Amino acid sequence: MSRFHVGLDLGQASDYTAIAVVQEAGDDLHVRHLQRFRHTLYPDVADRVEALLDSPQLKGKAELVIDTTGVGPAVSDIFSKRSRSFKAVKIHGGDAETREQGIYRVPKRNLVSALQVALQTGTLKIASSLELAEVLREELLNFRIKINITTGHDSYENWREGDHDDLVLAAAMAVWSARTPQPTIVFV
Repeated sequence: MSRFHVGLDLGQASDYTAIAVVQEAGDDLHVRHLQRFRHTLYPDVADRVEALLDSPQLKGKAELVIDTTGVGPAVSDIFSKRSRSFKAVKIHGGDAETREQGIYRVPKRNLVSALQVALQTGTLKIASSLELAEVLREELLNFRIKINITTGHDSYENWREGDHDDLVLAAAMAVWSARTPQPTIVFV
């Protein structure tokens, strides 16, 4: 049975909320669905994600991964209240990947690296027929690793002010989930 990983990057006031669905196909990963929207109430975001997870293609075969950095806890609370299983990922700038009280603390470099390795090895396939495939490609091209010469600290972001990275982060979480199997939080 194919497994799917659904990355959910939550937007705030001027950002998009993005969803990326990645399917495991042997050693390859296929981006099967991309979606983004803005100015949407978080309960409506949860409704859209649940409708996607309950679709015939994904029902019972999908792992939801939610960015719980920033506004994420408000949305993950909605999924918890609805007894929906998910991986909560708090993105940080450190070095270590940990799991405490059901929350994965993952360095942004680990998420980006998982995506980068899959792209560079050709194991990540993005169908050009997807409506937002070109937007994802543009976001990937505009995404940069910046190293502070003084501190040696690395940061990962779009290189121009005003660019978006929501699809990159949603896809990165889905790829990280596929490549780093971890137990899922199950709420009862």
